[in-house]
Amino acid sequence: MGLTTIPQYLELRFDKSTHTIVNLLLLVSFVVTLLPVVLYTGAINMETLFDISERLNITREESIWYLIVAIGILGSVYAIFGGLKAIAYSDAIYGVGLFVGGLIIPIVALWNIGDSNIATGLSKVYNSAPEKFNPVGSKDSVLPFGTLFTGLVINQVYFWCMNQVIVQRALGARNLKEAQKGFLMMGVFKILMPIIIVLPGVIGYYYFQDSLYDSQDTIYPNLVKKVLPVSLVGFFAAVVMGTVLSTLNAVLNSAATLFSLGVYQRQINPSASQQKLVRIGKWTTITMAVFSIIAAPLVGKAPQGLYQLLQELNGIFFIPIASILIGGFFIKRISATGAKVAVFTGLTFYILTSFIFKDVVNIHFVHVWGIEFVLNILVMLGVSYFYTNKNPYTPTYTGEVEITPWKYARPVGLILVIITIGVYIALSQLG
Repeated sequence: MGLTTIPQYLELRFDKSTHTIVNLLLLVSFVVTLLPVVLYTGAINMETLFDISERLNITREESIWYLIVAIGILGSVYAIFGGLKAIAYSDAIYGVGLFVGGLIIPIVALWNIGDSNIATGLSKVYNSAPEKFNPVGSKDSVLPFGTLFTGLVINQVYFWCMNQVIVQRALGARNLKEAQKGFLMMGVFKILMPIIIVLPGVIGYYYFQDSLYDSQDTIYPNLVKKVLPVSLVGFFAAVVMGTVLSTLNAVLNSAATLFSLGVYQRQINPSASQQKLVRIGKWTTITMAVFSIIAAPLVGKAPQGLYQLLQELNGIFFIPIASILIGGFFIKRISATGAKVAVFTGLTFYILTSFIFKDVVNIHFVHVWGIEFVLNILVMLGVSYFYTNKNPYTPTYTGEVEITPWKYARPVGLILVIITIGVYIALSQLG
């Protein structure tokens, strides 16, 4: 279809105002959720790794604030002058560094715990808390297993298939074959997440028990300090900072694209030159960065950790957008009016049930995502019955990009699915 952004599809499928509404929702979601969490994550990692507050004789809160400002400025400068090509290169470099560093942490930790024997170290960690190895978990888990089959399905389909920050890599690929290769390679790395992300958390519990329960977002950097020699702590800090900046740059670049092409050119100045759009994009980047820096210190009060907060806030925006995208893809009768009513119905429903009347509803917010999705589809169908679809749009191939698929895409995808299920089965048996 020759698209640059995901919301462009909504203009073709529905109308221009639907496109603009979703663009603005995405921009707000970046400022309210993703960017502040990314900034705070980078700041808390640097503070924990290097004890900056002690070295500069300032409070921890002041240190985190200064670091947030520094990271925000660095990321903005990079996004403004580097562009998507620079982000792609830096993603590759930092991705390799984070992959290598992420593997080093559990290997060195288990080596130390097992007195130079990794298998012995793993056995000790397992025997200390076997329940931590069970991916099914208990009913009162932060993320109960049942959520995988309700709202988490919708959230993950949105995040990996419709989220502009992720999908712009595919939309910017040379051809379909390269895009498929890149995303399937990402799938290979995701398979290793239990080793790189989850296992260090369990090792951290082995070392610290509940001593860091009130500051759980510092467990990982504290583990890095405990198991790595000083030289490798520096390497790991550089990689973490690079990854934070890379994520920040990617989000700011997406924001610039969404506003300059999706809002300014579509609604404000259709005849704007490329130079004008670039300038608008740069000012968008600066504005988003400033608001995100101001909001970032507020996320440190998350009671169940930054990642959980990010997911809970994302539900405000992701599920309504996912609903109209999925509805638009698969249900031809849904109209533009139905899509717009569903967006605001979903927003209102989620805010009421997950924030305002949370104690009354008492349903896990991921289950609420699933309920909201069904509600949105029903609203779209109901409204579209009275306000029928008058845009019989069918996606067509524009010829702008070569779309010959990679011949191994389907078998590699199938293998990844089988391995993923196998990991769950193996770990649940072990746990």
